[in-house]
Amino acid sequence: MFTFEDQVIPLDDWITSFIDWLVEGYRWFFQIIKWPVEITLSGMENGLLAVPPLVIIAIMAIIAWRTTSIRLAIGTVATFVFIGLLGLWEETVVTLAMVFSSVVFCTLVGIPLGIWAGRSDRFESLLRPMLDAMQTTPAFVYLVPIVMLFSIGNVAGVLATIVFALPPIIRLTSLGIRQVHPELVEAALAFGATGWQVLTRVQIPLAMPTIMAGLNQTIMMALSMVVIAALIGAGGLGAPVVQGLNTLDIGLATIGGLSIVLVAIVLDRITQSLGNPKK
Repeated sequence: MFTFEDQVIPLDDWITSFIDWLVEGYRWFFQIIKWPVEITLSGMENGLLAVPPLVIIAIMAIIAWRTTSIRLAIGTVATFVFIGLLGLWEETVVTLAMVFSSVVFCTLVGIPLGIWAGRSDRFESLLRPMLDAMQTTPAFVYLVPIVMLFSIGNVAGVLATIVFALPPIIRLTSLGIRQVHPELVEAALAFGATGWQVLTRVQIPLAMPTIMAGLNQTIMMALSMVVIAALIGAGGLGAPVVQGLNTLDIGLATIGGLSIVLVAIVLDRITQSLGNPKK
């Protein structure tokens, strides 16, 4: 009787051989992919670290005030001052740089793909299985190929974050485009609008709340990768969590995790409000 005791399909060996082949033959290609991410991340990180902390806090508070309310602005100030007093200001800045860098690339890639998927049933059907795989694959699984192809460090962490956080903005952009009432599109076409004008003046403006919801989810998923990215040498607020785990220092792990939660709450409230601006 066949009992599945022996491995018949050596899929793990095939995958290992494939990755080794990519690394040996096409490292130059992955360095090209890595270069813009590295430039963006280093620019953001160096820029934020060069700015005095109080200036960054003031800018974040103004953004929170203009997008939501004075209460969130006060909460934003209190949050970042509290994190600074915990001694984690530099780690917070590195985390913000990593999140903002990954969100920039997710937006540049995700919104055009989402618009294309929203306007093409065939492309949407081709894209759906890939998005399903990206969302259901455990985050730790990304780390091995990312490290082999791009080495370790902050850039590798951002690349892993991009892959992990990309699906929500694609899906919700596609959903927002598809939710625009067909009669509105037909009316615009009847008045002589071109396809580009229908997209930019009808579909995208009406889909903007849904697109911003996708951006919000992308930011949240990017923040959720902070701790996991720290396992491959990325800095930021994930580093004290991983260090606390390795040394069983519950206090260090707690303040790192608490800081991530507080930053996530602030960014969540701000991006939610961007999709529904104050009247």
